[in-house]
Amino acid sequence: MAGRKQTKIFVLDTNVILHDHNCIYQFKDNDIVIPLTVLEELDKFKKGNDPINFQAREFVRVLDDIVGEKLFNGGIKLGAESGKLIIATGKPFSDTLKQSFKEDIPDHRILAVADFYTKDNPKRPTILVTKDINLRMKAKSLGIMSEDYENDKIKDPQVFEKSITEIEGYKDNLIDSLYNEGYFPFSESGLEPAPVPNEYYILKGNKSSVLARYEAANDRIVRVEKKVAYGIKPRNAEQTFSLNSLLNPDIKLVSLSGKAGTGKTLLALAAALEQHKMYEQILLARPIVALSNRDLGYLPGDATEKISPYMQPLFDNLTVIKHAFNPRSQEYQKIEELLKEERLIITPLAYIRGRSLSNAFFIVDEAQNLTPHEIKTIITRAGEGTKMVFTGDLQQIDSPYLDMKSNGLAYMTDRMRKQELFSHVNLIKGERSYLAELASDLL
Repeated sequence: MAGRKQTKIFVLDTNVILHDHNCIYQFKDNDIVIPLTVLEELDKFKKGNDPINFQAREFVRVLDDIVGEKLFNGGIKLGAESGKLIIATGKPFSDTLKQSFKEDIPDHRILAVADFYTKDNPKRPTILVTKDINLRMKAKSLGIMSEDYENDKIKDPQVFEKSITEIEGYKDNLIDSLYNEGYFPFSESGLEPAPVPNEYYILKGNKSSVLARYEAANDRIVRVEKKVAYGIKPRNAEQTFSLNSLLNPDIKLVSLSGKAGTGKTLLALAAALEQHKMYEQILLARPIVALSNRDLGYLPGDATEKISPYMQPLFDNLTVIKHAFNPRSQEYQKIEELLKEERLIITPLAYIRGRSLSNAFFIVDEAQNLTPHEIKTIITRAGEGTKMVFTGDLQQIDSPYLDMKSNGLAYMTDRMRKQELFSHVNLIKGERSYLAELASDLL
């Protein structure tokens, strides 16, 4: 039909489904091809408690709901405005594939399917969608179009690179208002562009300077005071702003990003301990990304001994706080008491799955290694009175299928930054040591 929009054919790799089990609904009116090899690979992931196991099981359920008693002859329509879902049986390797790849492995079988549809549909673009960079390179070398799964990628990662907005030559009378009254209406601020809720500023006048925050609920600029949390003193403006968010009961979701040594996890834990009377439990968790993608089973020892090396950085932060006090002090004893009563728990993130978290201060470390779906799953566990804090360094992503634009920490910050109950602070200056900061910047 003249003027009809040309649709595309998308061939999906296994890792796309393990990243988002609803991915087949994200391609509008284009056709989706799932190689039979992908279903075989999904079978290997159905058992287990890790996030990818959940994704595999959910996708199989989604597929079962779509297909029912029907056969895949010619594909199945996904909806009135959607394309068809096609399960492709194995395709023969072309001469080029045979010459290029000696091994018959799942990746190469997926390439064979993409190659077949590319040649069988010369008038329609066929695109292999995979989160595996190396597989994308292989496809392009064979003349097969390939791209990453873009649905949950953020468009602008610059928010994770910029420091706090610093304004020189600001009006001294407004700075005086912050010191005297504690606030002034945003309409008098002259700040442009319009800030997002809980955006922080360093305002410098001719006589003095002040730290400030935009309070969206009352549409005003308020003063940020420097506070100490359980013996931990902020060393710079960024850390002061972080503690302001962490100690504010109206801010229920906090994102702290920044390179190693900026104090993200330490500040979060100190703030949690400072407010231990407000919460029934303090949970400090992190995802386990095994070295070189090797399963934890290869490590010696029982479950506790296997996960202990991955949890050690969290215990290190707790030790720093404990060392700020005398072992006989009330503060030191309170930490010991919280640990003994299991009101302060350090645990792998996998152990949190399935729980409903009410009246808890929940810190998730290394959140850059989580997928957007995992972040969503965690946040939706929050019950009444719970505060959630996610910390991470977008320069240190260990997952082979995530990058600066597609990881859960970036995705959550991008989607939530206009909400009044959310705050994000990007810490630039390292405070661990001069050596640590130098290495982070130069190496």
